[in-house]
Amino acid sequence: MAATPDGGGYWLTNASGAVSVHGNAVSYGSMAGQPLNAPMSHIVSTPDGKGYWLVAADGGTFAFGDAGFYGSMGGQHLNAPVVDIAPTQDGNGYWLVASDGGIFAFGDAAFHGSMGGQHLNKPVVGIAADNATGGYWEVATDGGIFAFGAPFFGSTGSLTLNKPVNGMAGTADNQGYWFVASDGGIFAFGDAGFHGSMGGQPLAAPIVGMAADNASGGYWLVGSDGGIFSFGAPFYGAH
Repeated sequence: MAATPDGGGYWLTNASGAVSVHGNAVSYGSMAGQPLNAPMSHIVSTPDGKGYWLVAADGGTFAFGDAGFYGSMGGQHLNAPVVDIAPTQDGNGYWLVASDGGIFAFGDAAFHGSMGGQHLNKPVVGIAADNATGGYWEVATDGGIFAFGAPFFGSTGSLTLNKPVNGMAGTADNQGYWFVASDGGIFAFGDAGFHGSMGGQPLAAPIVGMAADNASGGYWLVGSDGGIFSFGAPFYGAH
């Protein structure tokens, strides 16, 4: 899922690239019904909320609305699948991250390093950009955080988790971050506020991602069935 910059809505996408809109989020198109070489793995909003990018596991990147296309890894050899995308502050570039921690930078996105080729205890599952520094964070399924050109606020890399982490989001002022586990557990670091979680609660389907509400400081969790859980953020509907 991806939130609008004003916190007034969000977009959801599925593996086929269909996009659903909620709240004040506007549909700018999707890949629904189009042939894909690999399943879609993530959606992210442009900084002004008037567009979004979709990225597939093969690194194919698809731009809609005012989102610019700055390149992709589609058709290129990858050592591991792409799992997430993060835009630069001005929206004139983006980073893709693969599960081996490899980073691919396009447009005005600067490369500050990666975990590609390094030993990982667990695979990387997400990335968040630090707009204050132009750097980024990678998160692995054990909650290990790898900071490149960005400050380190903590991790759960040394802890035993009930379920693996599968997504992260940065705070609006870039002084903290959350990550979420598949059981809905939330881990907050830096100035990221804890507003609740689904950890320990029965779920119809595992949690597969989250998005931050920049307006309220809260966040949303999304399940693989399209269910939405709001914490300190308004609910605009589910898929």
